[in-house]
Amino acid sequence: MAPNSTPPPSGVYVPAVLYFDENEDFDVPAIQAHVLRLAKGGVTGILVQGSNGEAQHLSHDERKEAIRLTRKTLDDNGFQQVVIIAGTGAQSTRETKKLCADAAEAGATFCLVLTPSVWPSQMTPEAILKFHRDVADASPIPTMVYNFPVVTAGLNLDSDIIGELAQHPNIVGTKLSCGTVGKLHRLTSTVPITKFATFPGVSDVFLQGLVSGSAGLIGALPNVAPKAHMEVYRLYKAGKIEEAAKIQALLGHADWELGKLGSIGGIKTVVAKHFGYGGTVVRAPLSAPVVTAASTTKLDELIAYEKTL
Repeated sequence: MAPNSTPPPSGVYVPAVLYFDENEDFDVPAIQAHVLRLAKGGVTGILVQGSNGEAQHLSHDERKEAIRLTRKTLDDNGFQQVVIIAGTGAQSTRETKKLCADAAEAGATFCLVLTPSVWPSQMTPEAILKFHRDVADASPIPTMVYNFPVVTAGLNLDSDIIGELAQHPNIVGTKLSCGTVGKLHRLTSTVPITKFATFPGVSDVFLQGLVSGSAGLIGALPNVAPKAHMEVYRLYKAGKIEEAAKIQALLGHADWELGKLGSIGGIKTVVAKHFGYGGTVVRAPLSAPVVTAASTTKLDELIAYEKTL
């Protein structure tokens, strides 16, 4: 267990997409280009192997390599301050512990842990609490609870369970991809941000989350527009809520559009079109979407705004 565990700093974190060549091997130049565009866009941190990073499609060695490559790319280019969170979800406690140790070795500062879901009916509240505590006990770096019902067979951790886990000395935050602002607010008003960082996992409640005491955002859309998200954060911090709300409306529409494109392939397709790097290859059985001008009107609007910043 990590000594003196503290939560990740507040701000905007991106579950970065991972680029592959036509053979589904790592496209290193594209990965580096993407990491650097995000860092130059001002993001606080990068989540390697969030659900957008195709973690479940990677071998253990590839997962370590993706973290190592991201950390080295940041460090070699003067972005040592950019935090790396590593997704370390697996279907057994044993494998999850191994992935946490690997992540620490490869240069991550925090782990984000999904709840196992092959046997959802057996994941009782007691089993969920035990799993996350056992992983946190063993992890050499602080862990965070990743609640994403869409990828965990509908398992949706409530504020009671997450609030209990927040009492563990090595569990320092949560990503709520359920997007439930009420749950977020219950957590932020129960556990101080200095002990436990609560992040929404979707951009369409970014500003609403900040108003409710969140630590910022860990979301897919900053893959497309990191600067626009940092601008919402800056305006909120400056007390300019109305100005922030105008950009937030744009984020909400673009986030919805991205979801309809099927997030991962959609991000790669949109980024390739507008920023000129990376292909659209996703590991099968995923596939890249067919993108039409009509399907990306709000994303195009957001990117036009991004390029003014």
